[in-house]
Amino acid sequence: MDKIFVKKRNGDKVEYNVEKIHKIICWAIEGIPDVNMSDIEMNARLNIFDGITTREIHNILIEAAANLISVERPSYQFVASRLLNYALRKDVWGGKNPPKLYDIITRNVKLKVYDEQILKMYSKEDIDKLDETIDHDRDFIFTYSGIKQLCDKYLIQNRQTQEVYETPQFAYMLIAMVGFSSYCISNRASYVKKAYNFFSKHKINLPTPIMAGARSTLRSFASCCLIDIEDSMDSIFASVAAVGHATSKRYGIGVNLGRMRAINAPIRNGEVIHTGVIPFLKVLESTVKSCHQNSIRGGGATVNFPIWHHEIQDILVLKNNAGTEDNRVKKLDYCIGLSRIFYERLQKNENITLFSTHEVRDLYEAFGHPEFDALYIKYESSNKIKFKKSVPARELFSLLVKERVETGRIYIMNVDHVNEHGAWLDDVKMSNLCLEVNQPLIPMKSYDDPNAQIGVCILAAINLLEIQSDAEYEKVCDIIIRFLDNIIDYQEYFNKAAENFAKKRRSLGVGVTNVAALLAAQNLKYSDKETPNFIDKQAEKLQYYLLKASCNLAKEKGQCEMFNRTKYSNGILPIDTYKKTVDRIVDRKLSCDWEELRKDIKQYGLRHSTVTALMPVESSSVIQSSTNGIDPVRSVITYKKSKTSTLPVLVPHINWKNRYTLAFEMTDNIGYLNVVAAFQKYVDMSISANTFYNYSHYENKLIPDTVILKEILYAYSMGIKNMYYCYSEDEDKDLTTNKPVAKDDSHDCSSGACKL
Repeated sequence: MDKIFVKKRNGDKVEYNVEKIHKIICWAIEGIPDVNMSDIEMNARLNIFDGITTREIHNILIEAAANLISVERPSYQFVASRLLNYALRKDVWGGKNPPKLYDIITRNVKLKVYDEQILKMYSKEDIDKLDETIDHDRDFIFTYSGIKQLCDKYLIQNRQTQEVYETPQFAYMLIAMVGFSSYCISNRASYVKKAYNFFSKHKINLPTPIMAGARSTLRSFASCCLIDIEDSMDSIFASVAAVGHATSKRYGIGVNLGRMRAINAPIRNGEVIHTGVIPFLKVLESTVKSCHQNSIRGGGATVNFPIWHHEIQDILVLKNNAGTEDNRVKKLDYCIGLSRIFYERLQKNENITLFSTHEVRDLYEAFGHPEFDALYIKYESSNKIKFKKSVPARELFSLLVKERVETGRIYIMNVDHVNEHGAWLDDVKMSNLCLEVNQPLIPMKSYDDPNAQIGVCILAAINLLEIQSDAEYEKVCDIIIRFLDNIIDYQEYFNKAAENFAKKRRSLGVGVTNVAALLAAQNLKYSDKETPNFIDKQAEKLQYYLLKASCNLAKEKGQCEMFNRTKYSNGILPIDTYKKTVDRIVDRKLSCDWEELRKDIKQYGLRHSTVTALMPVESSSVIQSSTNGIDPVRSVITYKKSKTSTLPVLVPHINWKNRYTLAFEMTDNIGYLNVVAAFQKYVDMSISANTFYNYSHYENKLIPDTVILKEILYAYSMGIKNMYYCYSEDEDKDLTTNKPVAKDDSHDCSSGACKL
């Protein structure tokens, strides 16, 4: 057999030595149960060829181990993780021993990939002391999919050459350092260390903009922004410019076009006839898709309209495959605003009247508030309204349901619930890209409008499975509130309207992840009667500890400038305004000292207008090997496709596999919606609540409209504010083999905007 030569990193060629391969694999499998060296070697040996590089050999070993990952052989995910960590360290460290943190920082500042301010904010002595806290062994907590996702999407790198400039623990430490850079030197190190420990032990889940950006030269760490638009050319095109700038800075986009007048409506007393919403949506679509966000994800936007908009029948079909290029805008998603009167019209089989908002401006401003219904009925009977038409409610809801099921991405916002059961005193009309954030806005009259406000989503999540005690829960909430509060001031904003909102209102949205695994740990299914009470307890602690942390910070730094525009300023808490139908499924008593907290909030205020929003946590959940947000799992093993690879992702603690609720085995969504309702009782913004349907559960594999409508009505009856994706099992299967297919996360919620 001909000799095989291998090219080393320094360019030297040496004869292939199988013993070196054997030694690396021995190290990779040491102490890991139920793995077999010969299986890895056999898979790897088939791909060795003359002239191969040592880097290529190592990649073959990683792939050989990764290909063995399965439900039956889950331990290979840790073998593959070790091998990938080994290769990463070789590339970044140049050997087995880590460089000093100070050296990593100075090198990457010189390369202009780290923010030079880090070396101005921290002395060498400060950095050396923090270096002592770093535990590089925590790199081996990652599963293969976790470390691969981190390498592909989050570690600082040159995305042309794929050269990586850091390893995970350096990244976590630097994120903590940036987040607490403004703290007094006397206590700064203490907070940095706490944050580092919570990040690196996967107790806190950070969103993509922070994970990928905090330490880089781009100081933009918000996940989403919300842009409200007036019915004027100045406001429209100022907002389009804002969409472009925000997308380029990694923001996911929520846009409200509810005020835009209908097609053929007069402009300037009839001098011009309006072209309708579709041409403007096409401008937004092109703007969003023209920007690629740091090679991490493409741009994405959700556009909000009320169900009574004159063009709603055309809006609802914009994503479907029928029609022509002229009357479809498929690359945007759409959120439809509803309220009680429209559900009542549906149930009574009555009509819904559609209006052009230019004729009923006061009606639009009243939408979501008690005075809306009477005003709506008044305008229905008015003879002065020219742009008005009546549509059977069931016909309109049937169209909404059809498009929601077929495209998965026609969303729902219950505008009255958002305003009644939220933190804001100011009017809220729209949601963000992923439907977990609802904020009051002021539309721009020009791009530099000093009085406008663009909503900014500062997000993170708590990994509930990793929290060991109530005391730790409280500490994690304190760190996450302080960290995000500093991010508000540290980051830069793409325009004044965004800065106005962020710094005056200081709205935060902390969510949760790994709920499916937490329920599995308790041997609870989503449909179990005991589950809402269990979730209620978790949700109560989340909101209580976050509000307590924000109140404590207000004592130190002062309340946010616009605190008086929140219900909290009047001593009103989410536990006072929630939909009382939740009491049908939750009968436990409150366990936290809310009255003492209420007293403190009235005395000291809050540092933040809001503190909670439960986002999807899709992309970054892979890093921590956690289940997505609050959702049930689709399978105990899923395949997530990114721009560089397809990752086999196992549920945490695969030995619990029979305890997990599988989304597409649920016969209905009621149990899941009860979980959402229990969380929503406490959450002061909203929740990305999905629904899941398996066509095989229905006759002729057709889901009746009545099934979908029943659950939408149930969600409304339980006070649920927003409904996000509508998933169906066929999306997740190869219909020829009936096996799971790779799920491309680059299209979901901008793959890490608000989804984290």
